[in-house]
Amino acid sequence: MNKVILLGTATAMLATAPFAKANGPIDGKLYGKINASVVNTASGSEDTWKLNSNASRIGVKGSTQVSEGLTVFYKTEFEVDVDDDVFKQRNIYAGVKGRFGSILAGKNDTPTKLAQKKIDLFNDLEGDIMKTFAGENLMSNIIAYTTPKYGNFSATYAVMPGEEDGGSLSDASSYSVNYSKGDLYVAVAGDSNVKGADLVRVVSQYKVDAWQLGLMYQDNDTTDESGYFASAAYKIDNITYKAQYGSNENDTDGSDKTTLSLGADFKLAKNTKSFVFFTDNEDSSSTKTFGLGLEHKF
Repeated sequence: MNKVILLGTATAMLATAPFAKANGPIDGKLYGKINASVVNTASGSEDTWKLNSNASRIGVKGSTQVSEGLTVFYKTEFEVDVDDDVFKQRNIYAGVKGRFGSILAGKNDTPTKLAQKKIDLFNDLEGDIMKTFAGENLMSNIIAYTTPKYGNFSATYAVMPGEEDGGSLSDASSYSVNYSKGDLYVAVAGDSNVKGADLVRVVSQYKVDAWQLGLMYQDNDTTDESGYFASAAYKIDNITYKAQYGSNENDTDGSDKTTLSLGADFKLAKNTKSFVFFTDNEDSSSTKTFGLGLEHKF
C-alpha cells in the first residue's frame, strides 16, 4: 500500500511540474537514471550470478525566485529497482537560498557524505566506499545550512532532531568545511552521533590533465577504527580506466577491512555508458565480484 501511495505522489508531481512552469517562474526538471549490472559473486564456497539495479532513480527538482535575492528550491527523488518491486524515498527536501547562503530541510545526504565529492569511483556498486567505511548516510529530519562562498571556502552544518521526548534539535549533527580552487578540492568533515557514530574525515581530490586523483583519511571514535582510501581515474578518448583501494583498521584488536576495485567505463553517448569492474572486499572473509553493466541518465 505504501508503495502505491509513493508512486501516486511521484506521478502527480511529474504531471503538475510542466503546468506549474507554464504558469509561474518555476524551473522544474524531470531527471533520473537507470543503472543495471550482471554480476558474479564468489564468497567462500558460494558462487552466485545476479542482476542488480544500482540505485536507479527518478526525480523532480527545481527552484522559484519568490523575491529579489530570495529563491525557493526543492528536490523529490525516489529509487526504483529495474528487476524487483522496490520504490523508496531518496533525497527529498525543500529550502531557500540567497546572499546569506542556503537552508534546506527534509531527507538528504549528510555534509560528511557530500564532502566525499567523487573520489568513490565505484559508487553504488559492490566497491562502494560504504562497504568499508561508516559516514555514508542519507538521513531523515535533516536541517542543513550552507554558507555563501568566501573566497575559495564554504561550509555546511546540519542537525537531525531525534523527534523523541526529551531529545534536542541537535540529537545528531554533521559538518563540512570545503576548499575548492581550480582542479583542487579539499574538505574536512565529521559526524556527531549520526547513526551512533562520531567520526572525522579529510578528503582531497585533484584533477590534472587526463587524471583524477582522490584521497581520504577517516577516524571513527565510536568503533575505534581509522583508515585511508585512495582512487585514480584516467580518461583516454571514450574510455575511463578506474582503480581504488581502501583499508580500515580496528585500532583495538588490529582487525582490518579492505576494498580493492578495478574497472573501466565506456562512453557510448552523452548520457549513456557501459562498464566493467572487479571488486575484492576483505574482512573476516573474502568476497570477490565481477560485473558488467549499463547506465543511462535522462
